[in-house]
Amino acid sequence: MKLCITGGGTGGHLMIAEALSEAAVEDGHEVIFIGSTSGQDKKYFEHHSKFSHVYFLQTTGVVNQKGSAKLKALYKVFRAFLQARKILKKHKIQATYSVGGFSAAPASFASLSLFIPLFIHEQNSIEGRLNSLLKRYAKSFVCAYDANSPIQGYPVKEVYYKNARVRNELKTIIFLGGSHGAKAINDLALNVAYKLQKMQISIIHQAGEADYERVQEEYKKLGVEAEIYAFTKDLPALITRADLAVSRAGASTLWELTANGCPTFFIPYPYAAGDHQYHNAQFLVKENLGWCERESENLKSKLIKVLKNPQLKEKSEKLLEFPTQDVAKLMIKDVEANIHNKG
Repeated sequence: MKLCITGGGTGGHLMIAEALSEAAVEDGHEVIFIGSTSGQDKKYFEHHSKFSHVYFLQTTGVVNQKGSAKLKALYKVFRAFLQARKILKKHKIQATYSVGGFSAAPASFASLSLFIPLFIHEQNSIEGRLNSLLKRYAKSFVCAYDANSPIQGYPVKEVYYKNARVRNELKTIIFLGGSHGAKAINDLALNVAYKLQKMQISIIHQAGEADYERVQEEYKKLGVEAEIYAFTKDLPALITRADLAVSRAGASTLWELTANGCPTFFIPYPYAAGDHQYHNAQFLVKENLGWCERESENLKSKLIKVLKNPQLKEKSEKLLEFPTQDVAKLMIKDVEANIHNKG
């Protein structure tokens, strides 16, 4: 089978693309990627990936644009749509899997125009605009939060569940602000750093490239030792070492932490479309498998309260019961079955 995976813009979408590509290549399929020159697509896949070919088309987001900016964005999507049609024909693509994000628009519409079966993964509890628009035309629409989804669970890289473990004792905490970092999480980490040191809890901190130097300098001023990163591809190993995480609630990060069995104190990004990060976190919080707090002045006291009685073992064991293993493989098998039936 010749498969196209499209979408991206943010790390969350791209992590799904990576998990799907690994599963497809392992099954002996050829996979190409069509993304955008904007966002993080090139950073993830330009030089290292399982894709046989990668393409980055000139597109930008449309939804948040206004007036002439929206018209320019739509024109870019149309030009990229024409390019995507040529790419799909060139590689004789038999199916396209959209992982969402503005990067997915050209190849998704191009696939439909060429009668190539389209499959969609929705990563969040609140559907994205593009996915809502294309849902009715998709052969399968997979979403971990939807009880009617043909496949239950969320596709994560195999390493997260291979190295999964039950947390019994709070020895190490990891602060994750996402690929760009998050000032609210960085500030919280610095505010509780001295307390953590007194409690003999080691700190791992992904601060983001923009705030890395400030965070590093503040730890020095506090006299607190911390393992600090701007951006790293070694997150699976770092998460596995951690006993508790403090993180945004982007879907991929949430499910990677779940797959690894790491209980998490979620601080949703307040400006996420449709407040989807808050709703993502609530999916776990309502089962008493994590914590979720809005950005506020009380974050420090709320986190310290959790640190005193985190109930790690109970939460960790239940997190590991969620279906995350082999979800990417099941999604690829679903594509295979549809292609076979079409034939």
